[in-house]
Amino acid sequence: MNFNFVKELEWRGMIHQVMPGTEEQLQKEMTAAYLGIDPTADSLHIGHLVGVMMLRHFQRAGHKPFALIGGATGMIGDPSGKSKERVLIDEDKLRHNQECLRKQLAKFLDFDSDAPNAAVLVNNYDWMKEFTFLDFIRNVGKLITVNYMMSKDSVKRRLSGENGADGMSFTEFTYQLLQGYDFLYLNEHHNCKLQLGGADQWGNITTGTELIRKVTGNEAYALTCPLITKADGKKFGKTESGNVWLDPKRTSPYKFYQFWLNVTDEDAARYIRIFTSLSREEIEALEKEQAEAPHLRPLQKRLAKEITVLVHSEADYETAVAATNMLFGNADPEALKALDETTLLQVFEAVPSFELSAEIFGQGMKAVDLATECIPSSETQDVKTIFGSKGEMRKLVQGGGVSVNKSKLGAFDQLFTNDDLLQGKYLILQKGKKNYFLITVK
Repeated sequence: MNFNFVKELEWRGMIHQVMPGTEEQLQKEMTAAYLGIDPTADSLHIGHLVGVMMLRHFQRAGHKPFALIGGATGMIGDPSGKSKERVLIDEDKLRHNQECLRKQLAKFLDFDSDAPNAAVLVNNYDWMKEFTFLDFIRNVGKLITVNYMMSKDSVKRRLSGENGADGMSFTEFTYQLLQGYDFLYLNEHHNCKLQLGGADQWGNITTGTELIRKVTGNEAYALTCPLITKADGKKFGKTESGNVWLDPKRTSPYKFYQFWLNVTDEDAARYIRIFTSLSREEIEALEKEQAEAPHLRPLQKRLAKEITVLVHSEADYETAVAATNMLFGNADPEALKALDETTLLQVFEAVPSFELSAEIFGQGMKAVDLATECIPSSETQDVKTIFGSKGEMRKLVQGGGVSVNKSKLGAFDQLFTNDDLLQGKYLILQKGKKNYFLITVK
């Protein structure tokens, strides 16, 4: 074994509960473990990353990870941690989502090598779709008592109406049996001895170990990680605009990078252990740097770099850094031109925006006219003009205080043409060091 998996997770703060005997089993031999992933969307979001990182560390420790796409269970809905039933999906959507998730998981796990511990992707729909209801209740349902199922916290919470829960359907009640059967199936067909999951999955996982014990007499184990929250107790991974996704079409690399860069010092110290593969020594060195110069934020910067490169690419990370420097650093004109439209608009989404008709802009316009002919894009924004007058602009230009597209204006009557427009329609005007304006020619 490369390292002790349980000990690795312990120092990273990634263990909530572990069944006795788990560590001994993993130290004894290469072991297969699985983690279930909800396939109801065609992208993972960062809420999935704790489990995915558990699989990544598991494979790095020399063990064999199975990523289980919950196709069958995704058609039902897991009641754990939820107060309402999940929206169900059809098979075509399920297969599409599975393929998308596999591509994302391949950035964290080695699926394609010939190593004995290469990762495997499975879908429980493949073994459940031909399983008739009568066969299921005869072969599985009789093995677990209703009393046992009712004792699970996830069931108790739903039945008691906790957190606004509106009861539980029979469909959801059977979920733990289906998840338990997944564990039994993987144990019998792939010698899978361990299930990994979040803290809210403990009840479902132990139903699986109970099924395995009753049907085969084999030993099976469980290990769960804590549910991650922010330092203020709020839900991790949510922003005002919703989930932070791994798919760049849903959450751009710039926005993704910004999420990690802007976490608190306290959260950065926890997250860098959970969401990167950096060694303990590297992390402790970064913590020392943070303590000595917290304003430089080395923990946040390294965390944001590691996870952005892993999920996206080195090039996307460099673009995100360049975009971040647009407002707060000394970015050059070429870096601004290199930004795609989505990132450009996200970088400057909070600055005052103005519009200029293409008809007025014509074949070109002098800077002094450009800055005074624009009208506000929104009636509600506080800033109504870029400059109070042409005279004010002349004075600022003469003092070297005006830039357009990150190039300092040499003359107030400098001509701008279509060739100067970013993405064919944008200009970024900067007044002084901190005042930016987005001009759209439309």
